[in-house]
Amino acid sequence: LYFSAQEGILFFYHIKGLQYEMKICADISQPISGLIFSPDYTTLLLVTDQGTIYTYKPAHSGEAVKLLDACSSCFLAADFLTPGNKYCVSVTISGEVQVWFLEDGTCLSKLNLDIEVHI
Repeated sequence: LYFSAQEGILFFYHIKGLQYEMKICADISQPISGLIFSPDYTTLLLVTDQGTIYTYKPAHSGEAVKLLDACSSCFLAADFLTPGNKYCVSVTISGEVQVWFLEDGTCLSKLNLDIEVHI
């Protein structure tokens, strides 16, 4: 079970029967508003309240890596494009939809909806 705290800490609870173990996986120092697993569960996207997107790979137990940083408008949400887990799509508050290459954060495509977006 993965979850985040207001302080920007990603936690992992390993639960087996009546026993559990808690581990701090990453501290990104920004409140996390969304956690999204890739379809094959190898990568976790962390979307922050400040509009930054990080990737975390549970199998590698490393730090979260900043993938995308908000420019003119904060990222409101992100998700993986399936099949696979090479690309993600994001939407900003200002209504810009973008497709990203996850390996290096390259923006491959964008579309402006010309409308403010809310969740």
